[in-house]
Amino acid sequence: MKPFRVHKGKVAPLERVNVDTDQIIPKQFLKRIERTGFGEFLFYDWRRTPDGKLDPSFPLNEPRYAGASILVTGKNFGCGSSREHAVWALEDFGFRTVIAPSFADIFANNCVKNGVLTVVLSEDQVGEIGRRAAEITGYEVTVDLEKTSVFDDHGLPASFHVDEFARYCLLNGLDDIGLTLQHEAEIAAYEARHPASLSF
Repeated sequence: MKPFRVHKGKVAPLERVNVDTDQIIPKQFLKRIERTGFGEFLFYDWRRTPDGKLDPSFPLNEPRYAGASILVTGKNFGCGSSREHAVWALEDFGFRTVIAPSFADIFANNCVKNGVLTVVLSEDQVGEIGRRAAEITGYEVTVDLEKTSVFDDHGLPASFHVDEFARYCLLNGLDDIGLTLQHEAEIAAYEARHPASLSF
């Protein structure tokens, strides 16, 4: 997992609340066996018209937001089912950070396990970032996990709280497997002392 320390990127606004995981990645795409390639299906039902063409009115389809790596959105983002595919879709599309007033707990935990940072700011702060993204072409913010701060080149000051264990994992690029492998020597020593017995 790629460590997250300081990230500066273009912001894309999605002014919707209670965005559930079925909207983030609809259920018909959960049959894929890979963890990659989900980005093209992100917000599929919103991004496309009934005939399958990209809807030019949806923010992520607007050329001005092409290449955005920071999503700013409404409260309770990631609610609904616990599908980890929702995070895979966001990450595969190019998002490293999602900023919102609140997140569903399971979704936020899944983000940590996949190197995506969820930043909780006040509704006023989120609204201001969204407004600036809509008004300033190529608007970018910097998210500093080391200092737990968010800022831009236009005087935005914001700080956020993050669970210390989640922060440790993100700063060091550790998913569940990475955390386990930190104890590889101890695991190997235990296995050497307790060899598996073969029984037939």
